[in-house]
Amino acid sequence: MLFAASLLQMPANAAPKKAKRVKPATSHVVSYAKNAEAMQLADAIAEQENLDVKWVRAQMREAKFLPRVVKLMQPGPVGGKKNWALYRSRFVTPLHVDAGVAFWQANKEALQRAEVEYGVPPSIVLGILGVETIYGRNTGSFRVLDALATLSFDYPIEHPRREARVAYFRGELAQLLVLAKQMSREPTSYKGSYAGAMGWPQFMPSSWRKHAVDFDGDGKIDLWQSQSDMVGSIANYFKAYGYKPNVTSRAGLTFQQAMVELENGEDAVTQYPVDDNFFVITKYNNSYYYAAAVLDLGTAIEAQMKDVNAKN
Repeated sequence: MLFAASLLQMPANAAPKKAKRVKPATSHVVSYAKNAEAMQLADAIAEQENLDVKWVRAQMREAKFLPRVVKLMQPGPVGGKKNWALYRSRFVTPLHVDAGVAFWQANKEALQRAEVEYGVPPSIVLGILGVETIYGRNTGSFRVLDALATLSFDYPIEHPRREARVAYFRGELAQLLVLAKQMSREPTSYKGSYAGAMGWPQFMPSSWRKHAVDFDGDGKIDLWQSQSDMVGSIANYFKAYGYKPNVTSRAGLTFQQAMVELENGEDAVTQYPVDDNFFVITKYNNSYYYAAAVLDLGTAIEAQMKDVNAKN
């Protein structure tokens, strides 16, 4: 078991030497079927997760190298200033708000129940679904098996956090295979983002296994089709990370008395009011800009929902 765990967490530069691979032509798809490192990881996953080694090796042979995933994971330019106003404008739009209101109207019971059971208000759940996939409009078209394999064995060499990221994606690859077994589903059938996130909430395989819930009670978890499962799973995720309704800081201050600075390019920074729950949202995506966009979108949806209810 120690051998298996060490392979799953092995830094890229400490891994066994890769089988040499010819650079793929545009018409030729390169798989990991003959990649010695991939087969070693398959053996480690099988041992650690108590899976049939022949089955795991067979799935690994199906994994394909995706050059576009490598390109998308390249580190961004160093030294450039972020722009909160521009970032916000991509997510707090009439399309996002209208779609959020429609989702709220269609899922009132599930949203209310999630708030009671997990303490997470509808605005947070709706903010996440809107920022992540615009309520299912963009869930990703990459085969998750391919994306995770590519990031496990061919992560960009120039990335400053390559070793840690390789270890992370190898863990997610293992979790995908376990999830597929549990759901009696072929690993190649999962589609998602270039980083391996799936469904409307864009859960990584490990988050799916830890936090996704059968909120509609139909005996299965479906984050592509069941909107109730999506609602319950997001709320459960945040509760697990410490989301608390109506709490004050340890110093006894109200939430709004704490601030973070958000850059606006060459313009003055925005002083954004935050609370402890703001930092819980960053567990979903480790970015202040992301958390602020989720909150602002949720607030806009909530305001429009109140207007709609007032007119009816």
